[in-house]
Amino acid sequence: MNIRRLTETIVNQIAAGEVVERPASVVRELLDNAIDSGATRIAVLTEGGGKNLIRVTDNGCGMGREDLQRSVERHCTSKLTDDLNNIQSLGFRGEALPSIGSVSHLTISSRAEDQPNGWQVRVDGGKVSTVKPTALNHGTVVEVADLFYATPARLKFLKTDRAESNAIGDIIKRAVLAHPDIHFSVGGGDRQAVEYAIVSSENPLLRRCEQILGKEFPENAMLIDAEREGARLTGYASLPTFNRGNALHQFVYVNGRPVRDKQLTSAIRGAYMDFLSRHRHPVLALFITIDPAQVDVNVHPAKSEVRFRDAGLVRGLIVGALRQAISGNGPRASTDDANAMLASFNPGGSGDSDGGGGSEFADGGSLAARAMGRAGFSSYAPSHPRDHDWAKSPNRPVSELSDDNAGNGGFSDTPQSRFEAVSTPSADLRAEAQSPSPNEHLPLGAARAQLHANYIVAQTDDGLVIVDQHAAHERLVYERMKAQIADNGVAGQLLLIPEVVEMSEEDVNRLLDHTEALARLGLTLEGFGPGAIAVRETPALLGEVNCQQLLRDLVDEISQWGTASLIGEKIDYVAATMSCHGSVRSGRKLLPAEMNQLLRDMEITPNSGQCNHGRPTYIELKLADIEKLFGRR
Repeated sequence: MNIRRLTETIVNQIAAGEVVERPASVVRELLDNAIDSGATRIAVLTEGGGKNLIRVTDNGCGMGREDLQRSVERHCTSKLTDDLNNIQSLGFRGEALPSIGSVSHLTISSRAEDQPNGWQVRVDGGKVSTVKPTALNHGTVVEVADLFYATPARLKFLKTDRAESNAIGDIIKRAVLAHPDIHFSVGGGDRQAVEYAIVSSENPLLRRCEQILGKEFPENAMLIDAEREGARLTGYASLPTFNRGNALHQFVYVNGRPVRDKQLTSAIRGAYMDFLSRHRHPVLALFITIDPAQVDVNVHPAKSEVRFRDAGLVRGLIVGALRQAISGNGPRASTDDANAMLASFNPGGSGDSDGGGGSEFADGGSLAARAMGRAGFSSYAPSHPRDHDWAKSPNRPVSELSDDNAGNGGFSDTPQSRFEAVSTPSADLRAEAQSPSPNEHLPLGAARAQLHANYIVAQTDDGLVIVDQHAAHERLVYERMKAQIADNGVAGQLLLIPEVVEMSEEDVNRLLDHTEALARLGLTLEGFGPGAIAVRETPALLGEVNCQQLLRDLVDEISQWGTASLIGEKIDYVAATMSCHGSVRSGRKLLPAEMNQLLRDMEITPNSGQCNHGRPTYIELKLADIEKLFGRR
């Protein structure tokens, strides 16, 4: 077998297979270069999902003739010194442009601000042309045409134009969100033109989040700002009740670099574990700032993965900051729920709103106007004068109360009557509690009624609140149970005969590395030779445990996520189940004092805005929204 040196073209095409996976990879690399150049305006244009054309224009520092010539040579870069531990820029490999040029028709035109003219170079399938002068404003224009024409096999594996265009859109959004000081414009034949102007408000990041994550996000976002041992976490995360069906609305950055790292994903999942079901995901934009020497970004050619020198520090920072933010926000309902409720009043509307259900009420239109063919409220002429006395009307409500209320049109001005309590309450709600003072400010208001033996209606200073009594009390009981477990620990159940589970030596070592954390959760493990592990205690809360299946599940989780949170999740699940069965049931009629006590407990209990399954415990409607329904605004 003879060993021969590969040609430069083949070497570049092999490198392109790692760096340029799809058109979105090209856009990512070109955006990194544009941002690193100090540009304040960046324009992206694509055709055919990026396969036919990608053009990125910026007004950055530009390049002279010599720099332009070297920019298409492999391992030539202006962003990196000899220290790989101090990477301050987004790009640093010096492979992107020559790799792109080896599989496409690449044209780069650039002009430095102090140069009288610009320069242009072309690379066709790896063949570099001579640099020629060109007319250009200062900045750089990179045009990639016929991507993968030189490697037809790679072209066959690309998805549809729409799918590739969506992938490019996701890359652009991640760049836009991280740089509110840059004006981005996106267009082309395969997408609608969009402008992301520079945000100059007092809170540019939140306004940029509004552009990318939706208009509802700021109203449902929590500010994140935490620091631990030199690592800082900032940004915004959504309330647990404001969630999505996938993780595409999660944007995480490390030193300004967008990443998709399984360690960070696991930390976010762990932080929201108590508040969301496993198939729901929060919406967030988080920025981790850490010493470049403490993180390795040279892990993958796509630069989307990172490795932290102290992964436990970063995980603890994320989990702690998110949980503290959720707890610190107290009872707070998502505006999505209120919008969905308002949308249900719209004829033909649905309660399954995506957050924009309240938009039809924003223009002052009323339900009555829409019911009359959307003719507008001004076309509705009342059939009675404004000083009409309903008490004298033959259509007044029929009074089922005493005759003392006949002068009030059948309505009673007396306080709400007491509800009939069941003989055997399903949970203690401290019925002896006193009713709130009328002058006391109550975030969740004072109870006024109970509907269908499950929903509490409370009046607040500027609206009303509807509470699901079972879901709310379920969260209260669960939080009390978790506090008891945190204070007293999880009791372990000693096995009469330790159960020995055989597994590979690598899996045994993975479990032994987490023995202290597992012991705090009631699971005591000991090594039993090179290929086995002995289980001496199991968590008493879990009852009878299949030790072999439990340990294998733990090993799988440690291998995938680097953590052993499965035991904690199982214990939390048992606690959540117990709290569900131990909370006040739907269908139980409550006394006014009981309802008010439930509201007061919700106000002081962390995470009371959602139940253990991620559903909202209450919905709040502002008085202004209610008045719009009746045409008062």
